[in-house]
Amino acid sequence: MEPYGKTLIGRASEQEELGSFVSAPSGQALVLRGDTGIGKSALLDHTADLAAREGHRVIRAIGVEAESDLPFAGLHQFLHPLLPHIDRLDPAHREVFEVVFGRGGPTPPSVMALSIAVLDLLAVASSQKPLLLALDDGQWLDTGSVEVCGFAGRRLAGGAVKLLVGVRADIASRFDTAALPELPVTTLSSAASEELLDRHHPGLDPRLRGIVLDEARGNPLALLELPPFLVSRAERGIEELLGHQGVPLPRRLQHVYGTRISALSQEARAELLRGALDGVVSGAAPARGRGARYRMTDADEAAHAGLVESDPVSGDFVFRHPLVRSTVVHMATPNERRSAHAALARVHQDDVERRATHLAAATVDPDERVATELEAAAESATRRGGALAAMGWLTRAAELSEEREERARRLGDAAFIAGHAALFDQAQQLVRSEAVPGRGDSPAAVVAAAYLALYQDGDVRSSRRQVAAAIDALRTGGIHGPAEEEVLERLVNLLLAISQYAGDAASWEHTRALVGALGAPAGPVPARSLLYRDTWSDVVRHGGDARERLEKEFAGLPHLEPWDVARLGVSAYHLDTLGQYRPHLRRTVDREVETGATAIGMTMLHLIMLDQIAVGEWDEAERTGERGLGLALAHDHALFAHHSRAYLALLAALRGQLDRARELQSAVESWARPRGIGFLTQIADAVGTTAALSEGDYEAAYLYAIGITSPGTLEACAHQAPRTLLDLVEAAVHTGRGAEARAHALAARDADLPGVSPRLALLTYGALAMTAEDDEEAAAMCARAEGVPGAAGFPFELARIRLAHGIRLRHAQGPTAARAALTRAAESFERLGAASWAHRARAELRASGRAGRPGSAHLAQLTWQEQRIAGLAASGLTNKEIGERMHLSPRTVSSHLYRVFPKLGITSRAALRDALGTVTGEGPTP
Repeated sequence: MEPYGKTLIGRASEQEELGSFVSAPSGQALVLRGDTGIGKSALLDHTADLAAREGHRVIRAIGVEAESDLPFAGLHQFLHPLLPHIDRLDPAHREVFEVVFGRGGPTPPSVMALSIAVLDLLAVASSQKPLLLALDDGQWLDTGSVEVCGFAGRRLAGGAVKLLVGVRADIASRFDTAALPELPVTTLSSAASEELLDRHHPGLDPRLRGIVLDEARGNPLALLELPPFLVSRAERGIEELLGHQGVPLPRRLQHVYGTRISALSQEARAELLRGALDGVVSGAAPARGRGARYRMTDADEAAHAGLVESDPVSGDFVFRHPLVRSTVVHMATPNERRSAHAALARVHQDDVERRATHLAAATVDPDERVATELEAAAESATRRGGALAAMGWLTRAAELSEEREERARRLGDAAFIAGHAALFDQAQQLVRSEAVPGRGDSPAAVVAAAYLALYQDGDVRSSRRQVAAAIDALRTGGIHGPAEEEVLERLVNLLLAISQYAGDAASWEHTRALVGALGAPAGPVPARSLLYRDTWSDVVRHGGDARERLEKEFAGLPHLEPWDVARLGVSAYHLDTLGQYRPHLRRTVDREVETGATAIGMTMLHLIMLDQIAVGEWDEAERTGERGLGLALAHDHALFAHHSRAYLALLAALRGQLDRARELQSAVESWARPRGIGFLTQIADAVGTTAALSEGDYEAAYLYAIGITSPGTLEACAHQAPRTLLDLVEAAVHTGRGAEARAHALAARDADLPGVSPRLALLTYGALAMTAEDDEEAAAMCARAEGVPGAAGFPFELARIRLAHGIRLRHAQGPTAARAALTRAAESFERLGAASWAHRARAELRASGRAGRPGSAHLAQLTWQEQRIAGLAASGLTNKEIGERMHLSPRTVSSHLYRVFPKLGITSRAALRDALGTVTGEGPTP
């Protein structure tokens, strides 16, 4: 087959499949996978030609090893030719591309957001003419670009876009896990090998022909390149080739190219080296602007030697094969490479990240100017989701620092990023390399080491002492310059995080005193850190104006680092305003867990999950929680693994999945309590409270709840105290502790919880309604709860308040008055998937006589718990068995039954089944 004047020998089946790929009516993706020189590039060229002839627009790109850590460097090649179409997108998607093209703009998008925007752009660009995206050397593409290509490639069906990717089989590739269809490209058959060799090298000496066929073993590149090498070097070439037997074929081909490169003039080799180090590619990169490649001009000599050729798209010189480019770099001396990198740094004067790549390689001796530029590139990469690149540049900047203090600071910064990226081994190595003999750990090293201790081991005790000592040393020694101010800020924020996990008043008291001694809000401690202090420690006592402060800080979102976005999200959680900031977290989380600050990504997943729980998206919350748990386990992140388990346990308790809830609760508690991690043990107690309430075990719920805070008080620095307000009150009411319940509701009112957040307002008014001394007050408080702005955004709490009020109405005013509240409560619980709560609400509805069944007035006198105990007793269970199932003592079960009998008009246990059947018109409650 000879398509359009080009011949591909021995590739009939591949050509047929690629022809079907191009002519398919719908978009799709395909990966060509094969060894070096096997013919992937030729097949890509063939497909591009075929597509162009069939009316497609073709855009080419190539992965470059030197750019594999530059965020979105590969994607830029595909997108740059599509720039004219960006103006046709909606504003949100136009905004996303600002990051890819280095124009600043908003907070860097998540991989998900960018992928969706790319799909939108491709749809617009292909609306009038189908589009083929052809990527060669995909194994060198940066992580962010691969993620976007994989996401888009899996979703091209139905459109007019094709994606074709070539990757080397002998190198691990990020496309290995992209889940795209693959077409393996294998060696040529013996017949095809002979035909290819004879067509391109007719009349070859039979002996040389046999050697080439044996050595090439069906590799097309070897069949094309070995004959000229052998002919030009006669017997010496044969000896060299046969002397390298056992060496992989790509290495032997490098030797072949090396002989041609060695024959070039020094000027020609230097020009090739500059092109090779800058990743000169064929028909992909723009000639100017960000992402532009070096343009080789003095390359006629190399073209004559068969090393470069003219690109049909741009007319520029490009390397004939990627192996030529790698051979040029391999053969250059260190001084030659440094000189080439220095020249390329000047070429990329306006591209901070690309310039940094070349400066880092060009500089040998300490140079503070270069170190500063590398630091700027690291900051740019961090904001674009490139933590790995940032870490590398900071480490190199440290090596080039002229002052020991600057070296330590930059290594500390690199370790800081490594810790947030969950790269604990690298972080520990950086911390160790930063230590200065005889001087102890620097403050920057303390930051990194304490993060590792906290994240990996949950060590809140020793890490807190270490960080507090470092802060005190800086305070007494004085702050000298912006660098120390930044280190101090990191120390303060870390101390606040440790204190939050410790979760006890004494720890927070010491932390507040230490931070307060550092200065007023306008002093060394930034206002943002003071916001963290006030919201993370005790939002009831210190969160009065925090919502306004939070809004002000989030207004600076485009300039925030990912860890600042996460910390502000934690503040939003404590203020119950996560919902309005969840889109910011979503835009960041996918990018960070893949290529950036992975630990921060895990925090954001926790926050997203909490908001999903709050608004009733419980299925989505479970998926988010499982994703966070998987990430934490994969990165050996013990603290966040148990943090994820705690939230999954809470969700299971809400849904009535009590065995799962208690299993997870036990795992969290047994790990966190010995370590003194009060934040998690409080959540474990909240899980116990919620699980007990779900099954109607109010005594157990009360005991768990008072483990968080005493009735009538809101324990200082206990973040679950205001959140479990309704739990403690309801448990107290149902266990005959009316005075304690009322005191707790009044304590919430007096602490002005309604002024802290809408959710706490809802809980406070609900608690006051439950404990109201008369029906008029109960109705007023219930109405206030219903009227809280945003109350519908917390459907579970609102449904509980309606259920409690409906029960009160049924007893006070009769069944008719109660039905509306009970119906709305039951519907909410069913919609949420809160099975046991829905069952309870439906039982109350039946008791209200909604269906008009005989005897409903008798059932109306039973509480939900009495109904359940009566049903279990009617089914034949003993008091002990009922107690085991409901976590009650046999004596408590007996007391309940003693009260049930007269309400149902019976005198013995034997009459229960008939009584319940008459009352409900159904069998006994299981």
